[in-house]
Formats: sequence, structure tokens, C-alpha cells
Amino acid sequence: MPPPRQSLPRMVPRRRDEPGRGATPLELLFDLVFVVAVSQASSGLHAAIAHGHSGPGIVGYLMAFFAIWWAWMNFTWFASAYDTDDWLYRITTIVQMGGALVLAAGIPGFLAVEHRTFTLGVLGYVVMRLSMIFQWLRAAHDHRDARPTTLRYAVGIAMAQAYWVLILLLPGSITLIPFLIGAIIELSVPVIAERHGQTNWHPGHIADRYSCFTIIVLGESILASTHTVVEAFGSPGHGPELIVLAATALVVIACLWWVYFALPQQHLLVRLSVALRWGYLHALIFACVAAVSAGIEVLVDFDAGSDLSRTAAQAALCLPVAIYAFLVWVIIVRPQSARWVNIAVPIGALLLAAASLAPFGVQFAALILAALAGMLTRFGGRRPHQSPAQTPPA
Repeated sequence: MPPPRQSLPRMVPRRRDEPGRGATPLELLFDLVFVVAVSQASSGLHAAIAHGHSGPGIVGYLMAFFAIWWAWMNFTWFASAYDTDDWLYRITTIVQMGGALVLAAGIPGFLAVEHRTFTLGVLGYVVMRLSMIFQWLRAAHDHRDARPTTLRYAVGIAMAQAYWVLILLLPGSITLIPFLIGAIIELSVPVIAERHGQTNWHPGHIADRYSCFTIIVLGESILASTHTVVEAFGSPGHGPELIVLAATALVVIACLWWVYFALPQQHLLVRLSVALRWGYLHALIFACVAAVSAGIEVLVDFDAGSDLSRTAAQAALCLPVAIYAFLVWVIIVRPQSARWVNIAVPIGALLLAAASLAPFGVQFAALILAALAGMLTRFGGRRPHQSPAQTPPA
């Protein structure tokens, strides 16, 4: 029997033009583990807003979500280039899943208003990132042509983890400024690593992975809508309002899905600079989608008689939806649509934000989203000279 290392395939790049490349079962399992962390973050955001701590809650939520998204994104792009699906690759990925579960357990500390605690969350994050360093070192060992790039990734990630551990050990815990510095260090690693030699990520695979994660995160809002129905039948005095909210929430969720998938995205990932911008801005898209579930829960509290004002409760849903619509326009719609569409969508995003102030703001927001979804389905993706048959293929 050959030694285990000799039985492993060499970790060499996958082909960028590999046909039929989609998410693997292991990648989908990986996503499900990360959704546990997303659920913890959105639940913490809901609790913070419900108790009148919106500002600190949003800051803690964004900090937690950055850790979730960045670990997910790094694995996704690495797997697109170097997925071997052998036993060592699988075990290393499962170790990353364990780190994600530890991170999820530590997320309530990110959102604590009185005293934030980051120890457990940082521990889980570092476990995930150390596993990623091992993957990059294995790629460096097996693929000599890309060794400078893969080693830059490994060294950059290691330096970032040293920074997180260092500031965790210093007195005063992690505050916003040190966190932002760490985030900038993390974000700069792919930019520097890929500058003089790109990894062989697959555009279609990347687009598919992001689409899958969008749907999975939308599932958090489906769960919140289900809770709305449960509350409607468990609170006779507020049943009608909650039933209307549940129906409206379903329309909002469906339209968020519709708007995101109205236009193809794979063909946009032609250059590294465009792909990085597309990938990085998805952090906010995912964060907004997850925040919608918190917004629905806040509206359930409002309809059940909480002390929040109507404007504050509606803003918890309308603002993330507005930011989501604007970001989808920036990275998906704008590069491939006619001028009038590129005027209408940002205006729609502004109206979504303004809906927070309207008497029936959530219902108004649902109508705006439905209009945007219909417009993008019928007219999106066409330059003025294009006919329907010339629309870029999915």
C-alpha cells in the first residue's frame, strides 16, 4: 500500500474553461455550516434593534459578518482554482467548518452592547484561516509554476492572523479602528497575491457559488416569515397585522431573489479588478440579505406591541433592502443595461429607503421591489441597440 501522501493527487489548477463546473456537495455542506453563523449574526442584530441599540448593534453585526464572509470567500475562490476533492482536502475543509461553528458560538460577543467579547469568535476565525494556510502551502508544494502567488497568499493570511491574535492579547479588547486595520490587511492579501500571477478561478463556478450562498442566506428571511405566521396564530389580538406582514415579507424575499437573478453575471468576471470588486461588494449584498431577516423580526415585534416607533421598525427592513438594490445595480445591472434602466434602479433604491417614512412603508417597499424585478426581467441586460434575442446569454 502506498503512503497516504503518495496516494493523493497533485494539487494543480483546475481549467478555467472546464465545462459544467458547479458547486460540489462538499461546498454546499460548507455553506450550510456558515449559515449557522449568519443566523447568529442576524439574531443578534434583531435583539440590538429591538432593545434600542441600533448603532452599536449594526457595528457589531458588520464586524461579525465580515469574519463570516471573508472566511467563506477565501475558501470559495481557492476551491474554484484548486479543488482536488481528495481525503486530505476534505478533512482540511471539515476543520474549517469546525472553526466556523466556533465563530458562530462567539458571534453574540461581537454584538454585546455593554462589553464586546471577541475571544471565542477570533479563535474560530483563526482556526479557519490556519486551515486555509495549509491549503495554500499544499498548492505551493504541488504547483511550482504558481508557487510565488500561492506563497504570497499563505504568508499574507499568516500575517493577518498574527495581527488578530496580537490585538486580542492587548488590553482594551478589539475596538473599531483596530478591527478596520485588520480588515484592510485581510482584503489586501488577494490584491497583492494575484498582482503578478493569477490563480485559475473559474468564472462560472464563482458565479454559481455566490448564487448558492445568496439563496441560502435568503433562507434566514424565510425562517423569519415563518415566525411571523406562527406569531399571527398565537397572538389573536394582532393576527391580521401579522398575516399581512407575513405576506408582504414573502413578496419582498421573492423580489430580492428575482432582482439578483434577473441578469447573468458569469460574463462580467473577465478581469481580476472587476472580479475583485464584484466579489468584495457581495459582502454588503449578503449582509443586507441577512439583515432583512432581522428587519422582519423587528416588524413582528412592532406589530405585537413593542415600544419601537413605526419609522424605526420599517427602517430595519427598508434600509437593507434599499442598499441591496443599489449594490445589485452597481455590480450586476449597470455594466450591462440601457441608460434609462441605470437611472431607474438607483431611483428605486432611494424610494425604498424613503419607504421607511411612509404609513405603509413595508408594503410600499414590496411594490417598488416588484416593479424593479419586472423591469429588469423585461428590459435589463439590453443596451439600446440590442433586441431581446441579443441579450447576453446566461
